[in-house]
Amino acid sequence: MEATTESARQSFKEIARRTQLAMRISLAIGIFMLFMKTYAYLITGSAAVLSDAAESVVHIFAVGFATFSLRLSLKPADKDHMYGHDRAGFFSAGFEGAMIIIAAVYIIVEAIRKWLMGLQLENISQGIMFVALATVINGVLGWFLVREGKKYHSIVLEANGKHVLTDSWTSFGVIIGLVLILLTGWLPFDPILAILVAMSILWTGAKLMRRSISGLMDESDPGTDAKIRVILQLQTAKHHIEFHNLRHRNAGNKLLIEFHLLFSEDMPIFHAHEIATDIEQEIHKAFPVQTEIISHLEPVEGHELHESLTNNAH
Repeated sequence: MEATTESARQSFKEIARRTQLAMRISLAIGIFMLFMKTYAYLITGSAAVLSDAAESVVHIFAVGFATFSLRLSLKPADKDHMYGHDRAGFFSAGFEGAMIIIAAVYIIVEAIRKWLMGLQLENISQGIMFVALATVINGVLGWFLVREGKKYHSIVLEANGKHVLTDSWTSFGVIIGLVLILLTGWLPFDPILAILVAMSILWTGAKLMRRSISGLMDESDPGTDAKIRVILQLQTAKHHIEFHNLRHRNAGNKLLIEFHLLFSEDMPIFHAHEIATDIEQEIHKAFPVQTEIISHLEPVEGHELHESLTNNAH
C-alpha cells in the first residue's frame, strides 16, 4: 500500500519551482563573478586572484551540471525509471565536490609556479575592491543556496551553496593576502595565502564527495531512523498492532520508507487498511520533505514461523 497526498504533490511542484529558480540565480551570478575576478587578475597579476578566478570557472561548470541534474532529478517516474530520477542529485554533489578538489589542486600548482618564476604585483588597492565585492556577493548567494537546500531538502542546492561559500572564503583569503602585501611589501604573502585557501576548500570538496557516495550507497541516517521508529512504536501501540522490517533511504529530493504491519487475522481488511493509512499520514506530517511510504499488511498469527522459513530459505 502506498500513501500519497494532493498537498504533497503541490508542495513538490513548489519545491521544484523554487530550486530551479535558485539554480538560475546561482548561474547568472557565477558568470558575473568570473568576469569581475578575471578583470581583477588582469590589473594585479596576483596568483591568489588568478586562483580565485579559476575557482569561479569551476563553479560555472559545476552549476551547469547541477542545473541539469536538478532538472533530471525532478522528473517524475516513467517506465524506464520506475522509482523516479531523484538520485541524480547525488551525482551532482559528487561532481561538484570533484570540481572543487580540482580547483584547489590547480590553485596550489599555479601559486607555486608563480612564486618560483618571480612575483610581480600592481594595482593592489583596485584588486582588493573588486575581490571584496565578489566576497560579499558570493557570501550572500552561498547562504541563500544552503538555506534553500536545507529548507527544501535538495542536496543539489545545498552542495552548490557550499561551493559558493568556499568561493567566498577563497576571495576573503585573497583579500587578506593583498592587504598584508600592502602593509609589509612582502610579495610571498600572495602565493602563501592562495595555498592556504586551497587546502581549506580541498576539505569542503572531500566532504561533498563523501556525502554523494553515502547517498548513492543508500547509507542510512540514524536521526531519520530514530524518528520513524518512534512514530511507528507510538502508532502501533495505539492500535494494538506490531511492525517490523522497517527500511528507508534518502533519494535526494524525497524520502522512501517501507515497513510491515502485523494485524490479527480476524480484523477486516478495510479496517487494517484504515489503520495503515492513519500511520502513514502521521509519518508524512513528521517529515517536510516529499515522502513515499509503502506499508505491507500481514497477519500476526504464524508470523514468526513464516519469518523463520523465509530466513532459512535465504
